[in-house]
Amino acid sequence: MMAAVVATFRRQTLAGEMLLLQLAIVVVVLAAVAAVSLAQSEATFNRVEGRRVAALAEQLAANPLVRSQLTRPLPREALAPLVNSMQTQSSVTSVTVADADGRIVSSTNPTVTGDPLPLGEGATEGRGWSGSLRLDDSRELVAQVPVLGATQENLGQHLGTVMIGEADPTVWQRLSGASSYLLAYLGIASGLGVAGSWLLSRRVKRQTLGLEPREIAGLAEHREAMLYGIAEGVIALDPQHRLTLVNEMGRRLLDLPEDCVGLSLAELGIEGRLRDVLAGDREGTAGRRDEVVVRHGRVLVMNRMTVTKDGRPLGSVTTLRDRTELARLEREIGSFRSSTELLRAQAHEFANQLHTISGLIQIGEQEEVVRYIRALNQRRQSLDVSLSRRVRDTAVAALLMAKASLAAERKVRLRISDDTALDRLTPEDAADVATVVGNLVDNAVDAAAAGETDEGEPWVEVDLRQDASSVEIVVRDSGPGVAPELAREVFSHGFTTKAAQEGERGIGLALTRLVCERHGGEISVTNTPDGAMFTARMTVSHLADAVAEGAPR
Repeated sequence: MMAAVVATFRRQTLAGEMLLLQLAIVVVVLAAVAAVSLAQSEATFNRVEGRRVAALAEQLAANPLVRSQLTRPLPREALAPLVNSMQTQSSVTSVTVADADGRIVSSTNPTVTGDPLPLGEGATEGRGWSGSLRLDDSRELVAQVPVLGATQENLGQHLGTVMIGEADPTVWQRLSGASSYLLAYLGIASGLGVAGSWLLSRRVKRQTLGLEPREIAGLAEHREAMLYGIAEGVIALDPQHRLTLVNEMGRRLLDLPEDCVGLSLAELGIEGRLRDVLAGDREGTAGRRDEVVVRHGRVLVMNRMTVTKDGRPLGSVTTLRDRTELARLEREIGSFRSSTELLRAQAHEFANQLHTISGLIQIGEQEEVVRYIRALNQRRQSLDVSLSRRVRDTAVAALLMAKASLAAERKVRLRISDDTALDRLTPEDAADVATVVGNLVDNAVDAAAAGETDEGEPWVEVDLRQDASSVEIVVRDSGPGVAPELAREVFSHGFTTKAAQEGERGIGLALTRLVCERHGGEISVTNTPDGAMFTARMTVSHLADAVAEGAPR
């Protein structure tokens, strides 16, 4: 039977279980209230009625007729009217008179005449007693008072006992007597309890979207498996920008403490561009996808989605992907792309030069051919000598040579500052310096090609300087400069100069900043009367130190 009840309970819906549990609680509370009311009613009855029957018994015991008749042989006939009158006037259940031997001589119940008078527990002959006794298959609250002689012959002598009893009320009578409104109160409380239980069950059902406990448990298990089984970071915020959920990958990518859930972005020290993307505060960041943010040396791509229900904002969920390795690969691919572009530009340049020479030969201008070839040779030697004399690192020099050809193809003149001086670097430092120089020159060429200059020909100038422990890279251009509102965040956005103007997104400058920070340096941008000027500083190792440690040349 119990197993069937448990099985039926388990088959109930969550709302049904809540309703049954609430109803059970209401029933228990009502039973407790009823029990307390019964106990109070019984205590009141024993106190009030006990005093009343005791007073009536003392009054009857002091009656001269009772005292005189108990000394005679047959007192029943004389005492019967008095006993019945006492019962009628006082509305008690029973009135009994016994002689000194404890035999009942008169009673409102004639069938007990001649029977021994029942004494209460602890009652003694000649002393008063009150309490509960079972009489004639019913329990009564009785008071027993001794009848003592008052004449000179029997003064103080125990002549008999008077017992007056009041029947205990039933449970229903006690509940009715506890309070005239108790039953009404219990009924109202029952109705309110049932209605409240039903409303609570409906509310729980709405809040759980009609899901049952096993379904909620399944969703929780699936959520844990999804959050901690994917390779992307997941961060959830409430409308007050407090973290409500973060998986292990998200915590690792943002370097958050283990107890970060429940803390706000400000308490976690998340500021700047990262905070704008997570909170969606800045205009244009809420609906854009694949936002690039640099955080503690990592290039992160973030996608934010606002969560609403019935038009009410519940917060946001942001996913994070680590693109640091991908950015490194893009940098390496970029170097190959630069080489390819260099070969293409040189092939195009050589083709144009050959076409010019061929045309001069065809029209018979042999001397002009000689002068043209000498001019080309002098320009090439001038650039080669300038680079080889000022830039001794072959990787950086080759990069600048390639960028010069690409710039020339776009009608932009790339020049090397007279103050440029760069010694040979370790291969690792040379690769990073080349990355910074390449990205800055590419952005400068794009800006110069798109801008206008009073000198007629757009230009880009590169200035490389090296001291005992660092390299400073300064790239100037004749372009329109960087908008003031983007000057502080252009590196955080991951925009190139061209992207900042046209609204496209890239990670060129973000990579540049990442490389500089990894070398303990920094990068900044300012506007000059001619255009923009990017300044990057990086800490590098001396080639002699690297050779001493066994590094390859």
